[in-house]
Amino acid sequence: MLLDVRSENEFAGGHIPGSINIPVEKISEAEHIIRDHNTPVFVYCLRGTRSRRAAGAMKKLGYQQVKSIGGIAAYKGETE
Repeated sequence: MLLDVRSENEFAGGHIPGSINIPVEKISEAEHIIRDHNTPVFVYCLRGTRSRRAAGAMKKLGYQQVKSIGGIAAYKGETE
């Protein structure tokens, strides 16, 4: 699972294909979308700060395989 924790407007402006958007301020809502806490989740934002914060919060919620992969600013692939 690829999780973009930027704002809804940032996400709409371009995101990594296949990613879902849950803004960092609403990260507790992940439990309604990613029900299996063993699902591998890779979290990104713009530069990495919000993704680290979101990954930490998800670990506190009980997610076992969550990792911050930094920011889309460093991403060289296509966006949609």
